[in-house]
Amino acid sequence: MEVSKKYITEEELKTHNKRGDLWISIQGKIYNVTEWVKEHPGGDQPLLNLAGQDVTDAFVALHPGCAWKYLDKFFTGYYLSDYKVSEVSKDYRRLASEFSKMGLFEKKGHAVFYMMCFMFFMLAASVCGVLCCQSFWVHLFCGVLIGFLWIQSGWIGHDSGHYQVMISPRFNRIAQLLSGNCLAGISIAWWKWNHNAHHIACNSLEFDPDLQHMPFFAVSSKFFTSLTSYFYGRKLNFDRVSRFLVSYQHWTFYPVMCFARINLFAQSFTLLLSKRRVHNRVQELLGLLVFWIWYPLLVSQLPNWSERIAFVVASFVVTGIQHIQFCLNHFSSNVYVGPPSGYDWFEKQTYGTLDISCSSWMDWFHGGLQFQVEHHLFPRLPRCHLRKISPFVKELCKKHNLPYNCASFWMANVLTCKTLCTTALQARDLTNPIPKNLVWEAVNTHG
Repeated sequence: MEVSKKYITEEELKTHNKRGDLWISIQGKIYNVTEWVKEHPGGDQPLLNLAGQDVTDAFVALHPGCAWKYLDKFFTGYYLSDYKVSEVSKDYRRLASEFSKMGLFEKKGHAVFYMMCFMFFMLAASVCGVLCCQSFWVHLFCGVLIGFLWIQSGWIGHDSGHYQVMISPRFNRIAQLLSGNCLAGISIAWWKWNHNAHHIACNSLEFDPDLQHMPFFAVSSKFFTSLTSYFYGRKLNFDRVSRFLVSYQHWTFYPVMCFARINLFAQSFTLLLSKRRVHNRVQELLGLLVFWIWYPLLVSQLPNWSERIAFVVASFVVTGIQHIQFCLNHFSSNVYVGPPSGYDWFEKQTYGTLDISCSSWMDWFHGGLQFQVEHHLFPRLPRCHLRKISPFVKELCKKHNLPYNCASFWMANVLTCKTLCTTALQARDLTNPIPKNLVWEAVNTHG
């Protein structure tokens, strides 16, 4: 005898939206992930941010096919009574299924292996240049090589956080630790925690950590109300210092990006030394220790302090290119206030991202981020396939009257600077309020 299904409404599901009582819906089936949130490999933020909602599109985007078989143990026995799927979501899921049948998620090629070899070549060349040559210009070039090494390690760390770039999970973990912690000094655990939250809450001023750069930068005047960061769990105070710095952000953007890596170093240690649950904390800390042994030791081999400073500055400035690239894809795109929604996943990703148009021979330089719309919609797709699927994504956006934003590298910089300049001028207006009466205007008007 068939057992009758039990149903709850969307409104009832919304009540289970907090830590200690966390339910989600996937394809209309209700799952209780209250305990799983502590073990979730992607961190707790994605589940907390989408709690009490249908998260089917987000689940499809961020999880491999093998993840579906683990859902049954969280099934509550309830179904969503008013479950419905938008036309956009239907087409998105259909497209994801087609890519899966084509094997695109599994065909990774050998680019990562070649790049790892090239990275160790750059490291070896830099070490040899420092130890075996006395020329200042050779030493400076070695610093530049380290900067390019960090950029390429960043792309591998980024990709390995989304999908398995090596032949097995164990080798993937080794690649993460080598490329992130050991070679670049950036904790892969911090990166995954931060980056997964960014993908879930793309361009939410309150939930996306990649837009929360106060007191240095504000991409929207909405930050002037001292919004709360639900990622960092604190208020982003817009005080006098913030107002002053934001007022000149369009001038300070590039100089700050040259040394933005310092912030990533600090963020890595802040997470690993905090009370937050961190998987493989000891491995992460040991990996950072390796970096903080070899890099200072290499710098110390230079003959004098002026060359040491030049070497460090060169490596930081070059890798600053990557930090700029991260900003170009989102700073000038649409932003919103409030939590992310699982019901308009496709729409939020397209509105909040910007592609960079470039020739295929420049793909190595952008590391896949030039196809930002495609990457946000299909984050598990190896970057070697992003150019291939671009026409399908364009067509889908066109069909549903959604933006497919794309600009050249130069124009993306221009758009970013315009966004920063607009907000900077608004911040200055707050510093010097518009006169409130005609008498004051008459007395203080000159010319």
